[in-house]
Amino acid sequence: MASASSPRSPCSILVALLCAIAVSSAAAAAAAGGGGSARGPIATNGKNYTKVCDAARFASLGLDMSAFRYCDASLAYGERVRDLVGRLTLEEKVGNLGDRSKGAARVGLPSYLWWGEALHGVSDVGPYGTWFGDAVPGATSFPLVITSAASFNETLWRAVGGAVSTEVRAMYNLGHAELTYWSPNINVVRDPRWGRASETPGEDPFVVGRYAVNFVRGMQDIAGDDAENNKQDPFTRRIKVSSCCKHFTAYDVDKWLNADRYTFDARVEERDMIETFERPFEMCVRDGDASCVMCSYNRVNGVPACADHRLLTATVRDSWQLHGYVVSDCDSVRVMVKYAKWLNLTGAEATAAAMKAGLDLDCGMYWEGVSDFFTAYGVDAVRQGKLAEADVDNALANNYLTLMRLGFFDGSPEFEGLGAGDVCSDAHKELAADAARQGMVLLKNQDGRLPLDIDKVRSVALVGLLQHINATDVMLGDYRGQPCRVVTPYDGVRKMVSATNMHACDSGACYTAARSGTVDATIVIAGLNMSVERESIDRVDLFLPWNQTGWISAVAAASADPIILVIMSAGGVDISFAQNNPKIGAIVWAGYPGEEGGTAIADVLFGKYNPGGRLPLTWFKNNYINQIPMTSMALRPDAKQGYPGRTYKFYGGPDVLYPFGHGLSYTTFTYTSGTTAATVAIKVSDWQHCKALTYKPGAPSPPPACPAVNVASHRCDEAVSFTVAVANTGGVAGDHVVAVYTSPPPEVDDAPLKQLVAFRRVFVPAGASVDVPFALNVCKALGIVEETAYTVVPSGVSTVIVGGDTAPSLSFPVKIEFAL
Repeated sequence: MASASSPRSPCSILVALLCAIAVSSAAAAAAAGGGGSARGPIATNGKNYTKVCDAARFASLGLDMSAFRYCDASLAYGERVRDLVGRLTLEEKVGNLGDRSKGAARVGLPSYLWWGEALHGVSDVGPYGTWFGDAVPGATSFPLVITSAASFNETLWRAVGGAVSTEVRAMYNLGHAELTYWSPNINVVRDPRWGRASETPGEDPFVVGRYAVNFVRGMQDIAGDDAENNKQDPFTRRIKVSSCCKHFTAYDVDKWLNADRYTFDARVEERDMIETFERPFEMCVRDGDASCVMCSYNRVNGVPACADHRLLTATVRDSWQLHGYVVSDCDSVRVMVKYAKWLNLTGAEATAAAMKAGLDLDCGMYWEGVSDFFTAYGVDAVRQGKLAEADVDNALANNYLTLMRLGFFDGSPEFEGLGAGDVCSDAHKELAADAARQGMVLLKNQDGRLPLDIDKVRSVALVGLLQHINATDVMLGDYRGQPCRVVTPYDGVRKMVSATNMHACDSGACYTAARSGTVDATIVIAGLNMSVERESIDRVDLFLPWNQTGWISAVAAASADPIILVIMSAGGVDISFAQNNPKIGAIVWAGYPGEEGGTAIADVLFGKYNPGGRLPLTWFKNNYINQIPMTSMALRPDAKQGYPGRTYKFYGGPDVLYPFGHGLSYTTFTYTSGTTAATVAIKVSDWQHCKALTYKPGAPSPPPACPAVNVASHRCDEAVSFTVAVANTGGVAGDHVVAVYTSPPPEVDDAPLKQLVAFRRVFVPAGASVDVPFALNVCKALGIVEETAYTVVPSGVSTVIVGGDTAPSLSFPVKIEFAL
């Protein structure tokens, strides 16, 4: 949307944190009108409350709360919302369809600011719904999502979501926040040039989906009412903070050459839509029970995403069963009219088209004297007969039902004790540091250059652009709020070695920095920043900007010992020169590691933490982008166009620098398993129909009697279970990510080369072994999307692959037999 110590188990810190989240650390401040100190004058127009349905608040308006059924807590949420919406005039209804909902004082309904951001911590991006100052000067700024994703740790992702929602609730009690947040961003990084890679969990739709599920549950779940265990009507399940999965869908072009997100028409095959673009959102809604989905600016096959009934209503609400509301990316409805000029619609017509398609709330940027289109043109759309008032009622019901579930009307007693002490707590700052450590990826370690020996390294030259060495801004990335504090790389390294000299390269002095004196280690901090990769800016190449390649090579040549290179970036960078240079002994990718990034970098470089992160996206050599335009949405290779395919699932060419899942360690691991093969017999019922498969030329003929089974018509209760013994054969304890892939039968055409289906991050002491069990659902793990867009389980021999690339690996065949 538009912006303004020794290694330990990955769960050890998280368990302590989750316990801390469950216990309030501050008593609620008392105030007339209902629990909590005075709300901020911008956030709530000076009103002093933390719940709407408070008798004293109604009395201050000259109203008797008992006369309003929507405040009767004994009634079902749905009945209360119907009463609320039914009391409003058309003009009042329309006034509450935008992100700055006006309320209706006549019936006791206050205004509400919907726009909140919490991508990697509570942010003040947006029109004042969340703000910092006085009691809350800042909030914990966690690593950017791409960095957290590199941990491949679902427990971590959920803990971060839980910490963020705790800080939101504390700030809400203090009048500094509302309760609806438009995060996470779960668009797949289809192309390495995309400027918003920092905001997302990477290129694999399964990883992106699992991140979404865990972050959303961390944000939303209340003990006893969590998404997994609650059996009551999901529309009445209480939630802690509303989390929104965005941007739906096929959105990953911001501004590349002449293509921009406002006018881009994403031409997507149905197979790619199901397999890649929709899958994370389906997981977010079905498995995460997200209370919101945000539609994107772009068109999808000619139709604006925010006016596509098939996407918003038939898919998100009806098929996936969204229990919440649909919001536009900010100004998406305006974009249809002003930029895309879709069907030459007027403001009223675009408002009607979007709302009838399933859009409930219109976020607007208030340009050219017009607010969001829904509030500006909603009355006209109804009066002109283009929109039924019942459609307005339905949209409002979805919005206010979400606020009911949040306790906006009734309060949330379990969170009333949260206050300033729960924001920027020591536990949250340590979680931010641990998330950064877990996301660090060791790309190269020639001759064991790392870790540095703290007993032998007495002097360090810290070299690089000042923005990276003293990265008070770069590490925080986009969509950040005010951090609790910032520990820069210089701060972190200097705590390890007091004799740390900074050599800033902004003036070109780096060419001679290493010659200025003898040091025990030279550490270079380099990379990108938000001026070259962020929202509304896509990259035009994959090289390091600002002549960094030249001066890094010069520093390496001048150094007595091989230097250590730390890269800050979101997307991959073609650093072939560094990988191939023996004078560059080690390379660490730090991503954008958040406010505690300097601590994490130093801990990894000096061996206080053994890196276990893996790349969540492929790092290509620059030649890759010369072969395919960013605007081509196809994932599979296209021989006619000469396109090589995208992501590790479909690209098999020579231009990979570091593959998806790459990551080294300071120790070594091996795998063993008692499973060497598996056979799954699947009975095809009389009412089921077998599906055809597309086979490669020269495949055995004739095809099987039943080539494949459609998973939509199958029970899908078959599973392949196995255990991997992970042995640490080195001398250093550490985390290890066990990744499980499947590969379809080799005769099937146009299928993924392999696809990630499971992963576990485990801690293995030096010299020890840990058993890691897996149970793969056959439909989910061995299913593929055929060219007809059916998701099927193919007959024949698929392969389960554990690990690969820089990790140890093992594999075994799985034979699928269909009995007719």
